Amino acid sequence: MQRHAFAVWQGSLKEGKGTLNTTSGVLKETPYSFAQRFENAAGTNPEELIAAAHAGCFAMALSGKLGGAGFTPEKLSARANLTLEQVQGSWTITAIHLELTGKIPGIDRAKFEELAADAKATCPVSRLLNANITLNAKLEA
Repeated sequence: MQRHAFAVWQGSLKEGKGTLNTTSGVLKETPYSFAQRFENAAGTNPEELIAAAHAGCFAMALSGKLGGAGFTPEKLSARANLTLEQVQGSWTITAIHLELTGKIPGIDRAKFEELAADAKATCPVSRLLNANITLNAKLEA
């Protein structure tokens, strides 16, 4: 299985602009720039998209782990907080903190935490990243 995305960049690093596209069409000529990436200007950037991918991947992985253990979640809400910082002069994704709230009928806290930790460690995006990945999991009644 392969997935594809495309980027086009025009101009210098700080004054230039780029667009992002996916074959699915979810991203179509989506603009990004230096200001969006490093100066918090409105719009998306590669790190935001990585965080979104990680949150989505983790939630799906946990749903699969829960199903394998006989539980069906009513709702899993995952947020990925990505840290981008300078390391030895190069911008580096150093950490992602996952925040999870789950509503899963019939599960106890220990099993929930066990399955969430397993999903964090084994989802494909977690396995791709060379960053410190932490998790705070909250189980709703």
